Amino acid sequence: MRNMIDFLLAVLLLCPFYSCDDVKEYPWNDAWDQTEQETPEDSENTDSTEDPSDPETPGDSEDPETPQEPETPEEPVEPEEPETPVEPEEPETPVEPETPQQPGEPLTLEWTDVSESFGTLPSYITVKKSTSAISGKKTLIYVAEADLAQAQWDVWSVKIKANDGNLTEATDDSYKTPSQVYADGSWPVVINGGYFYSQGGQNYTASLAVSNSEALAYNIGYEYDDAGKMLYPTRAVFCQTKDGEYDACWTYTIWNRTTYVYSSPSKDQTKVPTPTYPSSTGEFRMQTAVGGGPVLIDNGKCVNTYKEEVFYGIGPESSQPRTAIGVTADSKMMLFVCEGREMTTGVAGLTTAEVAGVLMGLGCVEAINLDGGGSSCMLVNGQETIKVSDGSQRAVASTVMLK
Repeated sequence: MRNMIDFLLAVLLLCPFYSCDDVKEYPWNDAWDQTEQETPEDSENTDSTEDPSDPETPGDSEDPETPQEPETPEEPVEPEEPETPVEPEEPETPVEPETPQQPGEPLTLEWTDVSESFGTLPSYITVKKSTSAISGKKTLIYVAEADLAQAQWDVWSVKIKANDGNLTEATDDSYKTPSQVYADGSWPVVINGGYFYSQGGQNYTASLAVSNSEALAYNIGYEYDDAGKMLYPTRAVFCQTKDGEYDACWTYTIWNRTTYVYSSPSKDQTKVPTPTYPSSTGEFRMQTAVGGGPVLIDNGKCVNTYKEEVFYGIGPESSQPRTAIGVTADSKMMLFVCEGREMTTGVAGLTTAEVAGVLMGLGCVEAINLDGGGSSCMLVNGQETIKVSDGSQRAVASTVMLK
């Protein structure tokens, strides 16, 4: 019994030396005072299943470390202002494609009366200008229109050498510029005339010219093909007969200066024309005439006979400066000139078919092409209309004048 009492006393004496923390380590800790307030150390619950990182999850979490001052963010770089996009240029209004000209089709252009730009003209002579596009091409065209009921026309030309029994194109005369011809007379309108050439210091004319019923020169009666074979083409003349009629026709002059006049061109240029070939010849009864070629309009129809006349050297199907003469059914003479070869930017010139179309559009029923290229020139009261493609006026073998 005494031993038991001693044991209990010993237990009682040792109890105060245990700490609460140690007691808590025992599994029966929950049996102790559950109302005891937990110390801060006791509040940690390492077994919690709540996610302390979730701000919406209630419950305790670890004391956070002293937060570091957040780094001052770098000033945001202002984005560069994008370049103002260049407004695309407004495309040019597309030119409506024109219906290609059909052979023999008249061309209707817009015309402006520019007579006053050249000073005083007779009331029966009008100068018109057109810049209407043809087959998509820019143009610059002048036409002097004269009422032949009042107007007069004539031809100046060098004169071939005296008849020595041979037909020659040579002349002892000097060529003249249109300005020189204008200065020699009182003609308000002057254009260049027919073809010519120089060789070995000698001047030659290649186109017929008649003034006051006198033949001053004749159309050249031969040409060579690519193989060097001689051909005998009939070539164009625009004339006024002694009866006062106007005609575009074809002629051929033989060695003794007899001139045959035909109503149609030769189709076989290897054959020498005769009084009956290519057609029955008419009498040479011209009061005033100028040669050139090809015939553009005959009896109101476009004929453009450059093949029959062997006029490939003038580039009939290429765009060139051109000169032409025609007449309407009501006796209005048309002197035509067009600029070309880019003397005005974009203006190349016209083909012979296009010239025919313009003249038909003006009402011409007879017309021929004259010398073109650098020879093309029209003066009105001494002033140039187009810019001549040689840069200055070319001295020529013949001109046509109106007053």
